[in-house]
Amino acid sequence: MVVADLHVHTTRSDGSLTLSTLPDAADRAGVDVVAVTDHDRVHPSLDGPLTTRDALTVVHGIELRVEADDQRLDLLGYGLDPTAELREECDRIQQNRRERGMRIVECVEDRLDVSLPVEPRAGLGRPHIAWAIADVSEYGYQEAFEELIGDDCPCYVAREVPSFERGRRLLAAACGLVGLAHPFRYPDTEGALARCARLDAVERWYPYDWAVDTELVEDAIARYDLVPTGGSDAHDETLGRAGLDAAAWERVRAEIV
Repeated sequence: MVVADLHVHTTRSDGSLTLSTLPDAADRAGVDVVAVTDHDRVHPSLDGPLTTRDALTVVHGIELRVEADDQRLDLLGYGLDPTAELREECDRIQQNRRERGMRIVECVEDRLDVSLPVEPRAGLGRPHIAWAIADVSEYGYQEAFEELIGDDCPCYVAREVPSFERGRRLLAAACGLVGLAHPFRYPDTEGALARCARLDAVERWYPYDWAVDTELVEDAIARYDLVPTGGSDAHDETLGRAGLDAAAWERVRAEIV
C-alpha cells in the first residue's frame, strides 16, 4: 500500500497542484506523505525539510537535471534546506529556462504562423509550450512533442544544466538524501545506475508505461547500499500511482530528519 508519494510537481514548475490543493489530492489517493520535487526550483513556501499541511506530511524536495557524460540524468533531493550556492544555481538555471523558452516559442510561432499563449518565465518547461501549441493549432499535446519541440525536432533547444558532480555536490550539501530518479527513462539505464555509486538512493518504484527489469535496480540497491525511494512523478492531481509503503517511508524519513 502506497503511503508516501515522493515525486510530485506543483505549479512552481510544470505541475497542476499547489500547496493548498495538495492535501485534498493526497487524501483522495489515501497518501499520508508527499514530496514536492519541482524541477530545478526551491519552493519558497516550504520552510523546513519536513513540514505538515492539514495533517499531510510534506517533504521539501527538488528534481535537478544534470549532465553525465553521454546522457542527462535527473537527481532527486529530499529533506531540502537550501544553501546559498544551490539557490544561485537554481536562479541561473531558471534564467536559462526563460531564454530557452523564448527561443522555442519564437521557433514554433514562425514555423506555424501562430501566436502562442505562453510567456517565457521562471519554471517554464516544454509541457507548458506543448499545451499552448495544442490550444492554437491542429497539433495535439503529444504531437507537439513528437513533431516540433521534442529532442531532435526542428524547434528543440537544449537547456544548460550542471554537471553530474556539481549537481550531486550542491544537493548533498542541502538535502538529507540524494538519489537517481526513474532509471529506466534514460537511454543507458545501466550507465545511469552506475552513477548511484556516488548517490544515497534510487527511485525503485515508478509508474513506467512499459515493462522494466527491476532486477537491475535491485542489484544497484544491494551493490551501492542505496535507500529505495519511489513516487508517481505527478504533474496532474492524481497521486499515489507509485510510492513507498510504511516501512520504506520510515527508512527514508530516518535519513532526512
